[in-house]
Amino acid sequence: MVQNNESFTVRHSGVYRNLPTYPSAKGRTAIVPGATGISGWNTIRSLLDSPNRWTKIYAISRSPPKKELMDLLSTEQQARVQHLSMDFSGKPQDIAKSLSVIQEVDTFVFFYAYLQPKTEAHEAVWSNADKLQDVNSKLFSCFLEALEIAKVTPKRILLQTGGKNYGVHFGRVPQPCVESDPQPRHLIPNFYYAQEDSLKEYCKRHPQTSWNIIRPFGVIGSALNAQMSGLYLLCVFAAVQAHKKEPLYFPGDWATWQGSIPLSTARLNGYLSEWAVLHDGCENQAYNSVDSNSMTFERIFKELARWYGNDKGVVGPAADPAKFETEELKGGKDSPLGYGPPLTGSYSYKTLDWAQQQCNKDAWREIMDASGGAITSNPFEADVVKENFGFLDWFFVIAVTASMNKARRQGWTGFVDTLEAAFESAQEMVGMGLLPPVAVDAACPLV
Repeated sequence: MVQNNESFTVRHSGVYRNLPTYPSAKGRTAIVPGATGISGWNTIRSLLDSPNRWTKIYAISRSPPKKELMDLLSTEQQARVQHLSMDFSGKPQDIAKSLSVIQEVDTFVFFYAYLQPKTEAHEAVWSNADKLQDVNSKLFSCFLEALEIAKVTPKRILLQTGGKNYGVHFGRVPQPCVESDPQPRHLIPNFYYAQEDSLKEYCKRHPQTSWNIIRPFGVIGSALNAQMSGLYLLCVFAAVQAHKKEPLYFPGDWATWQGSIPLSTARLNGYLSEWAVLHDGCENQAYNSVDSNSMTFERIFKELARWYGNDKGVVGPAADPAKFETEELKGGKDSPLGYGPPLTGSYSYKTLDWAQQQCNKDAWREIMDASGGAITSNPFEADVVKENFGFLDWFFVIAVTASMNKARRQGWTGFVDTLEAAFESAQEMVGMGLLPPVAVDAACPLV
């Protein structure tokens, strides 16, 4: 561990600024289950930024990272990554066989593996809480058991959960969300709680291992899988509207148009996770992880229109109240807050309905055809459209803020302008075959 959390120099890495440095931390090994997802891969990139600190990274997933992901790394960085193929839905004994190749002693686990069960036709996104809990709690407990069988004992296990820890997806919560807020375990099943309990029980059995829990909110970053990638879907929406020569119509109301939204850039989240596992005083602690600058959909939509050269611009919330429908979440004793009226969000249309309109499907197909094969991803396909755009619709309903005071008080200094990071990620997704090229050279930072 880095002994002194009060005095260290900082560095910049591209658009990521004021990152803590750890000169004494060298020769560490990272074990990253869920390595190819939006959080796992971007954390790997953050760790690889320091060649002497993280000399070996075991990237764990069912399939090896695809070329599009590996191309984001330098040759030197690629040499430090070793893929281990594992199926966490299998038996712990089988997982342990794959883990047995890990012989390093100075190991740290960054756990991001996640499975999203398919929802039924009548179910909304995230409504299948029991299925989510069953699948993902077993997934994590099997991994912990496999560590014991393989006799791999990490110094630290970092588990990423998220804003749903606070119940933001089903009702009114205390604002801003603070790490010490009580978990609303009595209100709804949540696999985060089962995973957290398993982690703490493991650390009790293995006192040489400590834990961290990181809670990002709306994760922003490049990823090959569109599922749960709000940035990718917003860029698809912006590209289609520009292709049709129509403005970007905001689906929400004035509260969500100008209200502050907590976004978590995946790379910065990786840097914060590194900080948490390396510093004494951060062990056995949970931390929120959000970008420190305030952000609104008003700013995001105007920037998206600029990126895609849409001279029709942006149309904010609909002026006619009759055009809005209301989504009502829990209030009173059925909400995490425990009192107050139900939390409501209003929308003039849903992006899922927009994505199911034939004209928008056709527009994306035209964009794909015009790319000459460069764009290979189609988020409008019938088997994925609900999981994609149904997820995006939640961005326009949930109203929440999150505190970063705890990490700041303990010495975290990292910063990124969310719009700059989002633009960089959009550019990367162009290279991955997910998006058409943007029409501008850079983002407009909030300065």
